[in-house]
Amino acid sequence: MHTTTRARLTWLSEWRREELRTTLWLLPTAQVLLAVGLFAVTYGIDRAAYDGRLMLPSWVEYGTVDAARQILTAIAAAVITVVGLVFSITIVALTLASTQFGPRMLRNFVRDRGTQLTLGTFVATFVYAILVLGSVGHGARGDFFPHLSVTVALGMVLASLGVLIYFIHHIATTIQLPNVIASIARDLSLAIDAEVADGGAVAPAEAGPGVLEVRRRLEEAGVPVLAPKSGYLQFVAYETLVAIAARHDAVIEVLYRPGHFVVEGLPLAMVWPGAAAGDVARRLERSHVTGPNRTLTQDRAFAIDQLVEIAIRALSPAVNDTFTALTCIDWLGDGLCKLTARWAPRPVHRDGDGYVRLLTAEASYTRFVERSFDKVRQAGRGMPAVMIRQLDALAKVMRYTTGEEQRAALLEQAGMVLESSVQSVPAEPDRADVRRRYDALIAAVPVTGAR
Repeated sequence: MHTTTRARLTWLSEWRREELRTTLWLLPTAQVLLAVGLFAVTYGIDRAAYDGRLMLPSWVEYGTVDAARQILTAIAAAVITVVGLVFSITIVALTLASTQFGPRMLRNFVRDRGTQLTLGTFVATFVYAILVLGSVGHGARGDFFPHLSVTVALGMVLASLGVLIYFIHHIATTIQLPNVIASIARDLSLAIDAEVADGGAVAPAEAGPGVLEVRRRLEEAGVPVLAPKSGYLQFVAYETLVAIAARHDAVIEVLYRPGHFVVEGLPLAMVWPGAAAGDVARRLERSHVTGPNRTLTQDRAFAIDQLVEIAIRALSPAVNDTFTALTCIDWLGDGLCKLTARWAPRPVHRDGDGYVRLLTAEASYTRFVERSFDKVRQAGRGMPAVMIRQLDALAKVMRYTTGEEQRAALLEQAGMVLESSVQSVPAEPDRADVRRRYDALIAAVPVTGAR
């Protein structure tokens, strides 16, 4: 398969996987279907034993039909009661957590596999018990007692108890702030890895008009393609757009990137020549996805914004949790280290013959640095500990820089941190501590050409 096709399918499958993961029904539905299949197997075996075609072990054949009905009724009632109780408590816990983490953090809890697995296990046990209960009755050879099915139902109850204990532990650790922050940082790392994998294709030899000429043509004679609906841009099939543009010998410029909010009726893209705009507009509608919220797919800045949101909430006078903000700064520095080392934006996409076919609205490296530090620096005015930790993070990121643009962006942030300390920190020893960290960062700036 062609490399660009693989990349497109990878992004598309990643977006679909993310959408399916952020639901509470997919995994439980799969578990319920497995429970139905398991019942079909055990019921078939019980029927064979009832008809005398096989023998079950002696430890399976026990009890009476009335006892089976009582056991299964008790299982079904207890399981569904536990489901309601546990998840009511969970919703309360998540509601309280959202006031500290921010409402956007609830999406992370919904997509948690442990929560989905627990819900699916209890629902599957309930469905299985109901199916077995319905199979108990009279037959041509007397009362039908599904011995194996009842035994399996008891085993599923024991498994559900184990899952309940796991869930209590899981939810207690999941809502702890350091784990929440580390989870978001892990998502950021995965998003960076996905971007690097997508940009790993060998670029074709350049052909046709250059980028500056193409931009000039778009500005002078480009025709806008309007957004079909409002929402956050969640996914763009870039390689599909390249193929569309190549088919019409055209150039497409996407004005927004995933994470931006687009408004229905306003330009989403520009197309040159204008004759191709109609067909491109129809195909573009099927090559992008908008929705009510941002996602991690193709949107590295989303994870950064989540960490920043937690940090500035922690620094607010109502919360005043400096250590949480310091933890966020540490993980923001880690994410920027990875981003800096693998920085390879693709604002220009060419077809197989090397012609410019697509221009995208890629975020600059400076913008990523600003998103990571600006709001935290502003919220942390007068707090030497926050300033020192930011300078330490900048010093670590500085070691991964490969160009003057990256170093200039980091030094600009360091300068603003230092200036903020001079303006807002009243104690001279504290200002001196910040100054020493700033001087250490300056000393760590790599010499040009050393890497």
